[in-house]
Amino acid sequence: MLVKTGQKPKEPWHAVGIVASPGACAQALALRGLRFLAGKAAPALPLNECPHPGNCKCLYKHYADRRAGPRRAQEKGAPPNSTPRTEQRKKRGRRADDETD
Repeated sequence: MLVKTGQKPKEPWHAVGIVASPGACAQALALRGLRFLAGKAAPALPLNECPHPGNCKCLYKHYADRRAGPRRAQEKGAPPNSTPRTEQRKKRGRRADDETD
């Protein structure tokens, strides 16, 4: 994705994954299922240890986000935590006006 100077990318967490072709090298197989931020974080294809760099058929699969699915309990279907939290602080703040009542 090319971005002109001064413009923000449309998808700042755009990621890629490696799709290993049939007969792929061990390094490509080991990287299956991993996502890398597009650009400098993603390994270049063909991979360094590819035994057939001139005939490598491995590809990048593009993702809008580097994260792969729900991460928070609510996103996974858990009910929201509605228990109110009690105040844990012993005294107010450090500012002079926080000390006065």
